[in-house]
Amino acid sequence: MTRGNYVLMRLVQIIPTFFIIMFLVFMMVRLLPGDPASAILGDRATEEAVARINARMGLDKPLLTQFAIFVRNFFQGDLGDSLNLKIPVFALIKQRVPVTIFLTLYGTIISLLLAVPLALFAALRRNTAVDTIIRLLFQIGLSLPTFYISLQLLTYLGAKWGWFPIGGYGEGFVAHLYHLFLPAFTLGFNMAAILVRSLRTSIIEVLSAEYIRYARAKGLGAQLILTRHVLRNALISTVTLVGLNIGALFGGAVITESVFAIPGVGRLMIDAIFGRDYQVIQGLTLTFAILVSVVFLLTDLAYVQLDPRVEMT
Repeated sequence: MTRGNYVLMRLVQIIPTFFIIMFLVFMMVRLLPGDPASAILGDRATEEAVARINARMGLDKPLLTQFAIFVRNFFQGDLGDSLNLKIPVFALIKQRVPVTIFLTLYGTIISLLLAVPLALFAALRRNTAVDTIIRLLFQIGLSLPTFYISLQLLTYLGAKWGWFPIGGYGEGFVAHLYHLFLPAFTLGFNMAAILVRSLRTSIIEVLSAEYIRYARAKGLGAQLILTRHVLRNALISTVTLVGLNIGALFGGAVITESVFAIPGVGRLMIDAIFGRDYQVIQGLTLTFAILVSVVFLLTDLAYVQLDPRVEMT
């Protein structure tokens, strides 16, 4: 199987998955307590007014017809209007999603900058005091919930010592990096705790492989062996773990954005849930599904790049 065919196959596999997600989102929103018409009208809700809103939104039609309309509107870029903010959901998502993507990528980069060198350092000094300290540090980080780490960083590094802003997004790329450092570090540290354990184990296994001993016998330098042979092969299993955890970071962003008052889709989701803004909930859930699907696709492509044997399977 060529690389192009592999990519095409992965794209084709995403299509039915996405339609299943659309149907589940469509059904779950309709199983929530209350109804959109009553949420729109509030205290003015009467039977006649509710019937009129339901007819306008197509909620009086059969369920399958409603789903067909929902799918058609989605591909036309029409996700409806926010019941609370009275503006198109697509415009809201378009405004907020770059913030969440920036935060997630920022957190991923921080996690890799922490995990790769520390995992390599721990593996090369296996069963020493340094190895034990590194593993213990990240074990503590793995045990702490994200919101607790967020609150501690916000309290001390933000409010008490004033090293970083306690909220907001900033204006310009450098300001984004500065304002989002604490929330990105929160997400990245939690992810690094998972990656360090996995990558350390992979590096130890690769270091004991036959081809590494052969490379040393040929007289290759230690740095060349580590970069070209050890890390490249050890990262193969870690890439999949990174992809899975990036998907989890989108979920973690919901809490982190709320704690640090970041205007991303995570905070918008919290507001929509408390406000029973059904249209926004639907649109954001589908947005998260698309983002996670794209991340998984990119993970598979990176996996193929590191291990070309995957193309032949």
